[in-house]
Amino acid sequence: MEKGIVIKSTGSWYQVQLGADQQLACRITGKFRLDGHKLTNPVTVGDEVMVEIEDEEEGTGIIRKILPRRNYVIRQSPRKRHHVHLLASNIDQAVLIATIIHPNLKQGFIDRFLVMTEPYDIPTIIVFNKADLYGEDELLYFQYLQAIYEAIGYKVLLLSSTTGEGTDELRELLKDKISLIGGQSGVGKSTLVNCIQPHLDLRTSDISDYSGKGQHTTTFAEMHPLDFGGQIIDTPGIKTLAFTHLEPMDVAHNFRELFILSENCKFADCTHRNEPKCAVKAALEAGHISELRYSNYLNILEEIEDQNYWERHKGM
Repeated sequence: MEKGIVIKSTGSWYQVQLGADQQLACRITGKFRLDGHKLTNPVTVGDEVMVEIEDEEEGTGIIRKILPRRNYVIRQSPRKRHHVHLLASNIDQAVLIATIIHPNLKQGFIDRFLVMTEPYDIPTIIVFNKADLYGEDELLYFQYLQAIYEAIGYKVLLLSSTTGEGTDELRELLKDKISLIGGQSGVGKSTLVNCIQPHLDLRTSDISDYSGKGQHTTTFAEMHPLDFGGQIIDTPGIKTLAFTHLEPMDVAHNFRELFILSENCKFADCTHRNEPKCAVKAALEAGHISELRYSNYLNILEEIEDQNYWERHKGM
């Protein structure tokens, strides 16, 4: 068997890079699970695998073993509520592409994305694209969000893939790292990647005139080398992120400023809502944490608890 890295996932076949110049189209055998979760895709881009060459002339093989992952990013499957979907593994950082307008920002999406990257302390850069379209109000809103996220340790950039503004700084941050690139549909993710690395020529699409929403242009996750050093993992645009595979305390532990403050809460399992002597609520009232972040936290908790309630009472 030979060791390789998965560079593309199409659902049933996986492209595996062996060394510098050999690739195999591989299938998998057997069943794989992840910490007890049911997986829609047992193998993901970034996985290091052991493969058996099936037909060297045809360039096909079989993945026999997935090597231990140092980290991974998962989400609830958009199609199968009780399954999770692996977005990528073994990454150095994540880059969330967002925009204030065209399409309009769903701010809660930022915090939902961060809930995916926090469990493994994966550094995440929040990039606001399409700066060339921002007026005074949009710039003020960007500055408001930048202050919130930089205060709790996230890097926030403003750039434009159209004018090139800010792209040099992003290139420097991507250099020599394996970076997951994610974002909602329509934020200009593929256009931005093409701006940073023109020879990739990723397929792009305009915002739908009818819905004002983005259209998917990336169909499958794929790893691309950068000629200035490093790799990016381009992922399909995400419409929504749900977390019914998590428990409320999982969410509480992955809002980093809430987790730090929770050491001073009276109860170890404090959910920071109505419990007495809650350090998070005290910080909120004193203006030391963001009301916007706290509101997004409550929304995710409520969504999980509602789902758990209906699951318990289903069929009664």
